[in-house]
Amino acid sequence: MLAKKKVQASEWIEVVALKDIPKLGSRVIKTDVMNIAVFRTAKDEVFAVKDQCPHKQGPLSQGIVHGSSVTCPLHNWKIDLASGQALGPDEGCTNIYPVRVEDERVYLKVPAG
Repeated sequence: MLAKKKVQASEWIEVVALKDIPKLGSRVIKTDVMNIAVFRTAKDEVFAVKDQCPHKQGPLSQGIVHGSSVTCPLHNWKIDLASGQALGPDEGCTNIYPVRVEDERVYLKVPAG
């Protein structure tokens, strides 16, 4: 189940408790202009990317997380969560966003406009 939270563009915004993102899972943060998928890896690393595969705009939040990448559920493109880059042989990129974890809370730097 994906959590959706309406947020406004600004600086750092608390978006979710770390425990509310399952390991190897994600949560969706809805902004005024797009959805952002916040992922948690098996090693408790947290990444945020635009919830849209660069290939056919598939919902990355519904993909399978492995290591520090996610596989798009539509056509199996693999996207590096740290860079947003498609992994070979595919080519393309999705936007990434700064995240930080403090006191078991996840903060996201939401893009303006």
